[in-house]
Amino acid sequence: MIEAALLAAAVAAGAAQTAVQTSGASASFHALVDEDWEARLREEPLLATSTGDHRYDDRLPSVAPADLERAAQRQRATLARLGDIARASLDTQDRISYDMLAAELRDDVAAHELGQWRLPINADSGFHTAFADLPRHTTLATTRDYENYIARLRAFPAYVAQQTANMREGLRTGFTLPRVVLDGYDVTIRTHVVADPEQSVFYPPFRAFPPGVPEPERARLVAAGRAAILEGAVAGYRAFLDFMSGEYLAKTRTTTAAADLPRGREYYAQRVRHFTTLDVTPEEVHKIGLAEVARIHAEMVDVIKQVGFPGDFAAFLQFLRTDPRFYARTPEELLKEASFIAKRMDGKLPSLFGRLPRLPYGVEPVPAHLAPKYTGGRYVEAPVGGTSAGTYWVNTYALESRPLYVLEALTLHEAVPGHHLQIALQQELQGVPPFRRAAGVGAFVEGWGLYSERLGLEAGFYQDPYRNFGRLTYEMWRACRLVVDTGLHALGWSRSQAMDFLAANTALSLHEVRTETDRYISWPGQALAYKMGELKIRELRRQAESELGPRFDIRAFHDAILANGPVPLPVLEEQIRDFIAAHR
Repeated sequence: MIEAALLAAAVAAGAAQTAVQTSGASASFHALVDEDWEARLREEPLLATSTGDHRYDDRLPSVAPADLERAAQRQRATLARLGDIARASLDTQDRISYDMLAAELRDDVAAHELGQWRLPINADSGFHTAFADLPRHTTLATTRDYENYIARLRAFPAYVAQQTANMREGLRTGFTLPRVVLDGYDVTIRTHVVADPEQSVFYPPFRAFPPGVPEPERARLVAAGRAAILEGAVAGYRAFLDFMSGEYLAKTRTTTAAADLPRGREYYAQRVRHFTTLDVTPEEVHKIGLAEVARIHAEMVDVIKQVGFPGDFAAFLQFLRTDPRFYARTPEELLKEASFIAKRMDGKLPSLFGRLPRLPYGVEPVPAHLAPKYTGGRYVEAPVGGTSAGTYWVNTYALESRPLYVLEALTLHEAVPGHHLQIALQQELQGVPPFRRAAGVGAFVEGWGLYSERLGLEAGFYQDPYRNFGRLTYEMWRACRLVVDTGLHALGWSRSQAMDFLAANTALSLHEVRTETDRYISWPGQALAYKMGELKIRELRRQAESELGPRFDIRAFHDAILANGPVPLPVLEEQIRDFIAAHR
């Protein structure tokens, strides 16, 4: 009895000690996460606003090199302190947060050390296009909200000055965009250089005020807003236009590969790891892409046979690119078709998901100032705590380049069950640190979007063979990205070689072939996220179906994929292993 009592006491003491250790590790971790998040909000006031924290609504971030280095030093120190916390002592949710924070910190520090800050733009967007979204992402309900908005407009010239100073350092060190992708780039800037403030994208908030702004204040705010638009926003865009046209464009590099940048191969390898969240080499990704291209091509050939087309593959692509039946005649027709597809999919969601988001979404055209160099569509998430819905943008510019046969795939990717559903659920996550509700893990987010396109097959879409070919050409497009991106940046491909590969293997219009190629050139690695993420999700589904057999529930599986928001793919693997174990 005494021995038993002593043993029981020892076990109890050991359990108590373990509980203390676990509690201590958890408390230390939570404190570190909170400290890091507070620092990020101070450093990135636009991020703070987007997450519903309005303490810094009157500010723009500082991108001065000294401030960026100070932030990197803080991140290095946080990463070191994170390493002192016993991960194994944390619970499941904290281990996910631990892995995500560690990955974010490592990526941010590496990108800073490799000089990413010298390149704040790409072929179709940049800091200046993000700033133009300010009215959309700002909740304006009170006089104070308007005063903060005006303060940000006035802060824009100083922000531009910092960004152009960094780009000037890029010119000095050879870290620039390739000149070839900048043809027509001035349009994205020039559209904001207006003489009449009422023609500015920043003016609509002053046309109608919410009830929270007293009537006697409104005339003052309109006058202050008009002045801030001209002296702040327009002045900043004019300075950026002068810099781009008078200095930057003529001095940019004539090469296209990331490998040609300073420490270029190291930089591209880091970008590959960042966007795929996997420890893979460009050469490995290239081989995966070639295999996927061959598989999808065979399926596309089957569709061509199904419709009885008499010509070869190239002739069929030319037929799709030129036959008027496949294109909308008006922007309204394109938007109505996209809206109808989205609404049809809304009705299918309960059969595929157990949990659906509360936030709705709308369908709108891509803003005119972005449309000429923009992709076919994009999802724009709603600001947290705001009064607007999510938005599915459809590009109505150059209708002859916007085929209807790809619209089902595009809509399912950008709206539901793709980006809107995933991001809206992420914003509603409970019991997780705020940084996880704001996380944007590209391989997960874009992998889910591409997986959602294929999910349309199970929801009764793509009944028309041409639309099924559109789905396949979108999948082929993402497979080609694995080949083209790595080819351009690591394997010596030229721009024309990349364009020829896309044109020969997809039904993308030639306009889209050009804009997409320039996007890959100017944004190394980002295009890899889609297919690599989708392949992992499909692999995990096959594994769950195989191991669970008749117990596999598609709704439960999808809920498990989305349960913790976007996570690195190795974390997702662990997550689904736990799901399988729990449902055996």
